[in-house]
Amino acid sequence: MVTPLPASIDAMTAPLVFGYGFAADGTVSPLNWADVTSGRLKEFSRHWLHLNRRSPEAQTWLTRQSGLDRIASEALLQEDTRPRSTRHGPGFLINLRGMNLNEGEALEDMLALRMWASETALISLRAKPIQATRDIEAKVKAGTAPSTTGGLVAALADALTDRMEPEVSRFDEQADQFEDDLLDPGTRLPRSKLSELRRRVLQVRRYILPQREALAQLVREGTQSGLFSDHDLLFLRESADRVTRLAEELDTIRDRCTVLQEQVIEERAEVMNQRLFVLSILSAVFLPISFVTGLFGVNVGGMPGVGSAAAFAILVTSLAGATLVMLAIFRWRRWI
Repeated sequence: MVTPLPASIDAMTAPLVFGYGFAADGTVSPLNWADVTSGRLKEFSRHWLHLNRRSPEAQTWLTRQSGLDRIASEALLQEDTRPRSTRHGPGFLINLRGMNLNEGEALEDMLALRMWASETALISLRAKPIQATRDIEAKVKAGTAPSTTGGLVAALADALTDRMEPEVSRFDEQADQFEDDLLDPGTRLPRSKLSELRRRVLQVRRYILPQREALAQLVREGTQSGLFSDHDLLFLRESADRVTRLAEELDTIRDRCTVLQEQVIEERAEVMNQRLFVLSILSAVFLPISFVTGLFGVNVGGMPGVGSAAAFAILVTSLAGATLVMLAIFRWRRWI
């Protein structure tokens, strides 16, 4: 078991989120920032440093003291990235994405995890906390983490996928709920909710597809590198397969949202057409009545029935009869 070091610097500004040194005999030692800058890393056969990419101290150490060349350090520190994996010299540059599970933030704003992986070092960087790295850190503390750098990379990829699956399932459940609401005549489904779900799905899908390619590339190049064992490659293939399945689920959810949105539009158009139809029928029924009443409403001499007490009753009865005749004609023509 590993005893965690007391935090001397606020976690949000500290250059080192956590670090561990792995001795040849399997002993694991927690590291602090002083250990990193003093050169104590040479005492260990391997080490894992998880750095805060926003920290100026971490950026300075990475570019000047880490031993990485300019291309590798700039790739790890660049602001905008997409998932990828590239073999570079003795190691790999790996960019993966994970769900943003931080409280109060949108989970579809997926967080970047940048990594440099070699035989002796795993350097990972993040701008905001990523829960998957804490999952693997817990395994390191418990002594159940993989014993190689390649194993740690495979475990991180697997943990990132583990964190994605429940969130994609929630998207699917939300789409199911929308379908049930659409079938319920007493429930009105706002089109804005469908648009919001579709936007979130597309935003996650934007990174899921290249992540699938990044993992597949890592498997292809990792086979010849010697950094990954057969067991590690099996984990990476499994992660790539799961990410492929997640991408397919997101495609399905996106298509379902599109179909649901079209149904909502069609239902609203049908309701509008029904209302316009009713108004058209009413207009047609009252058109002759309006004509007759307008004609008899002119204030000129010679109007029939002016001197008859029964003229008004006869007019009203005639208009009612005309209305019934028109409704009968509409019914016969199956317009109503």
